[in-house]
Amino acid sequence: MPLFYMDYWYVVLVLPAIVFAMVAQGMVSGRFRKYSQVRSYRGVTGAQAAERVLRAHGVRDVKIEAVAGNLTDHYDPRENVIRLSSGVHGSVSVAAVGIAAHEAGHAVQYASGYAPIKLRQSIIPVTRIGSTLSMPLIIIGLLLSSDALGDTLFLAGIALFGLAALFQLITLPVEFNASRRAMETIRDTRILDEHELDGARKVLWAAAMTYVAALAVSLAQMLRFLLIFAGGGRRRR
Repeated sequence: MPLFYMDYWYVVLVLPAIVFAMVAQGMVSGRFRKYSQVRSYRGVTGAQAAERVLRAHGVRDVKIEAVAGNLTDHYDPRENVIRLSSGVHGSVSVAAVGIAAHEAGHAVQYASGYAPIKLRQSIIPVTRIGSTLSMPLIIIGLLLSSDALGDTLFLAGIALFGLAALFQLITLPVEFNASRRAMETIRDTRILDEHELDGARKVLWAAAMTYVAALAVSLAQMLRFLLIFAGGGRRRR
């Protein structure tokens, strides 16, 4: 199979999605940087905001810890701990409050038995296998594209690659729901003033777009593989 055939679909399908992902990542960094300079009127730190969101939903057994790095904030369900980066944990900025509340939203999802996050957690072992094996199978399938074994391996690789895309698809409602819970609780508990809510919302929206972009890249890549397979099949016939 000629190499230019693969490169064509990469340029047409995958490259625009990668550009979208780069723009989304740049938007997150830019908005975080901007609203990290905006001090919240009430002076609530990120750690305090996360704690208030948890309390507002009756969740009291989650630890909150500081972690090194930039935008490394996450909720670890295995240890039941929210880890907030140094720029969020002790910061009183609008951006810090929004991000910390979002991570607390994930903890609330687990505590309330939110179905999509339970589904996402349950398929993690399968998606890890898919992420590990998909590309080797696709490459071997391409090298053996002249026989039935190559076709079988190629399609198996695409199917495993699809598991990773499925994980990213399920992640979207999880992330949007965590942001919605965060913003509603911030507003209801008056952690931020009304005019500050827009800044936190913009930061969380930009972060959500990175997950949309990651899904777009995976879907574009999977479509590319399918078109490569279809094109090879036509030539074999």
